[in-house]
Amino acid sequence: MAGFKQSRVAEDIKREIASLVRELKDPRISTGMLTVVRCEVSGDMSHCKVYISSFDGIEQAKEACRGLESASGLMRKEIANRLHLKKCPELKFIPDDSIEHGAEINQILKSLNIGNKEDENP
Repeated sequence: MAGFKQSRVAEDIKREIASLVRELKDPRISTGMLTVVRCEVSGDMSHCKVYISSFDGIEQAKEACRGLESASGLMRKEIANRLHLKKCPELKFIPDDSIEHGAEINQILKSLNIGNKEDENP
């Protein structure tokens, strides 16, 4: 049962952080499109790793994580209020390049698909 609660709280935190990111005024956070990729909550629910990705690349994600770290106190307070948690987990923001990697794979697949269409139509 503890695993179910962990995953449920992790998804709730992910949803709330995605909402809070849009409300923050820090210029490090607001530049570019940010995505909360996933959240991992520890077994004792005291720590939460939040993976952040940006369409603009890993450097922008690193900059956004620095901004989010500075706003983590406010975010913890808001998350605790919105989710009615007695104790909100400590948030650790980690930059992730999964969106950039996915875009590269998509571009490769598109180029392969174009190559296949040209071969079929002589």
